[in-house]
Amino acid sequence: MKILCVIDYLCAGGAQRQLVNMSIEFKARGHQVEFLVYHEHDFFKSVLQEHQIPINLVKSDNYFFRLIKMRKFIRNFNADVVISFLEAASFICEISSLPTKKFKLIVGERNANPNILISKKLRFYRRFHGLADYIVANSTNNIELVKQINQSLPENKLKVIYNMVDIDKWQPNLNYKYLDNGKLKLVVLARYHVSKNILGLLRAISSLDLTLKNRLIVDWYGEVGDDSYEKGIFFIKENNLSSVVTLHKQIKDVLPVIQNADCVGLFSFYEGLPNAMCEAMAVGKPIMYSNVSDLPKIIDVDNYCFAPEKDEEIKKVIEFFLSLTELDLQKIGEKNRRIALDTFSKENVVNAYMNLFS
Repeated sequence: MKILCVIDYLCAGGAQRQLVNMSIEFKARGHQVEFLVYHEHDFFKSVLQEHQIPINLVKSDNYFFRLIKMRKFIRNFNADVVISFLEAASFICEISSLPTKKFKLIVGERNANPNILISKKLRFYRRFHGLADYIVANSTNNIELVKQINQSLPENKLKVIYNMVDIDKWQPNLNYKYLDNGKLKLVVLARYHVSKNILGLLRAISSLDLTLKNRLIVDWYGEVGDDSYEKGIFFIKENNLSSVVTLHKQIKDVLPVIQNADCVGLFSFYEGLPNAMCEAMAVGKPIMYSNVSDLPKIIDVDNYCFAPEKDEEIKKVIEFFLSLTELDLQKIGEKNRRIALDTFSKENVVNAYMNLFS
């Protein structure tokens, strides 16, 4: 089977990582796989080259000419299946299916941004989902947003398939000691962007009692997306949090970081299904998270969850984690590992996509 994966560019984003990982699994199952992108970015280039998956780049600064070139490539590629992630790439693929198509088209919704409901451009993109064979999201709330915009979409076209995690790779560190030196190590893996709510986290930490604050270590790793990084640095300095919180730039290998954390946090105002949370669960780590995406449904424990817009709720969850013992954290992590084995295994996810191909 000939499969074409289409996305804007190969940056370090969660959607890119999922599509790259799926393409590797498709290739391992004997299928011919190639990528089509329209912006240059080399973050995943070496990974795809290692697995001999070609990357086709269509370059044009003009939106109209880019659409024409992409459409020509897609229609001439003779794919059996085209999979696109993110709205602009999906829109291009849907337009490329006109007037008729010989390939099966699967478009991916990866970000449950509530602006979808009010942005004219984002709503416009999703008006064309009827041209796809399937619309796949990684959370039910993302599907619900799409249904509000395009109510004519039949239910049998709408699918929820959770993120894929390589369970063999994302293994626990069996020698890890929780609460080493009596401190809770919280790791956050998210880009610096207003939607990720770094200031909400910092305000919550700042309001902790001094004794609790001194028992907490927070390391945030991510790509700089807007001025949130600079604002975070300023807040840390102004509120004397430099001994508690460290902001790191993006790193490629996050596995050791997760393996050596006591817990992993998500503080976003909205998300699809964050890779970091799925991977942290696979590694057998406790997680604290905002009440977005499907995480509250997957885990269903109120003590780990908070409304991201309420600093006091974030504070209470941090206080709860600071009250846990080493054994408590270990048991929570083991439970999360079992959930991940059932929910995010690559075999289940790839099989779910393969079922859509037939």
